[in-house]
Amino acid sequence: MASELIDSLTIKNDSKIVFLVLDGLGGLQTADSPVTELAAAKTPNMDKLVADSCCGLSTPVEPGVTPGSGPGHFGLFGYEPVSANIGRGVLSAAGLGFELTDRDVAARVNLATLDSDGNIVDRRAGRIATEENKRIMQILRENISLPDGIEFFLETEKEHRALLVLRGDGLGGNIGDTDPQKTGVPPKPPQAYDAESEKTVQYLQEFLRQTHELLKNEKQANMLLLRGLAKHRPYKSLEQRFKLRSLAIANYPMYRGIARLLGMDIAPVSQNFSTQIDELERSYANYDFFFMHVKKTDATGEDGNFAGKVAAIEEVDAALPRITALQPQVLLITGDHSTPCAMGAHSWHPVPVLLSSPLARRDDVTEFSENACITGGLGQIQAQHIMNLVLAHAGRLIKFGA
Repeated sequence: MASELIDSLTIKNDSKIVFLVLDGLGGLQTADSPVTELAAAKTPNMDKLVADSCCGLSTPVEPGVTPGSGPGHFGLFGYEPVSANIGRGVLSAAGLGFELTDRDVAARVNLATLDSDGNIVDRRAGRIATEENKRIMQILRENISLPDGIEFFLETEKEHRALLVLRGDGLGGNIGDTDPQKTGVPPKPPQAYDAESEKTVQYLQEFLRQTHELLKNEKQANMLLLRGLAKHRPYKSLEQRFKLRSLAIANYPMYRGIARLLGMDIAPVSQNFSTQIDELERSYANYDFFFMHVKKTDATGEDGNFAGKVAAIEEVDAALPRITALQPQVLLITGDHSTPCAMGAHSWHPVPVLLSSPLARRDDVTEFSENACITGGLGQIQAQHIMNLVLAHAGRLIKFGA
């Protein structure tokens, strides 16, 4: 009901909105590090921006719930993250431009390293080079054969990531991950959660059996872990809901996939954050809404690389004046979830939010950090409500009622 209300109140105007999403931005203090990565980073430009902004913390899904990147982003874009959630395989397919049919089940693939006992040593196979990934995919494409006319497709994403699609009649996609999300244990067997998906599991088991045999002598990438198995579903676009002509400036296929599912145009892959800003400047006159995604903050968090995450935040801060020079009506800086280096994984901790706009009610926050944002005027907000505030500050919501 709340989302339908917002949709009904939106209007078009000439305002510009920039969402700068530092993936996994939130951190965590520990005995070894009394400040978070964001607090440790030198961010003079973000801190300067805070003075004319309103800050707070966002909860991506529900308190205590650790979000994946899918629901984390759906919430930021104003979609209810639980009902909008879809398996990561579909997002990967959309990001790669792979056209799914209603006969397909898609899965996100992690190339992984198993030891001689079959236990996982590295869930990401040392983040192998993309070219090495392509070599492995080619071996599997050329040598695996599935019964009953079932087709399969393998596409390299980047580094250790890939896409698997099974295609056949009567396949269900309600299947559990084979990735246990930890090392020292074997991959989980695929498990069907409904009768239709049991048929799919049989083919997955055969696919993984052949994969293991073909890759057993590889030093790093000797197995595949499957995540987010799902079938395709349609979404209302940002244009349909919020009357926003939208551009995604994101490099990783999954985030490009989320954007494509929500009807955004997709910019070409950029070399770095500076060239992402080049794309923003080049496209600024043609769109209303810009989604800029920074992956490095999440990747360094997952690797437990505190200094690397600090450096990634500082890199964004150093380039921030190029974005503020465009004078968007709303500039939002936040993350889709927290990825503390201390945990080396996504976490449930609330995420810092900075909403900069000439119409923002200024608060007493003086620096952009988790502890400072606790006291901000936005309070602790559900991520799915951030878009409401962004639209309001952009003058894109009319009054409700008489």
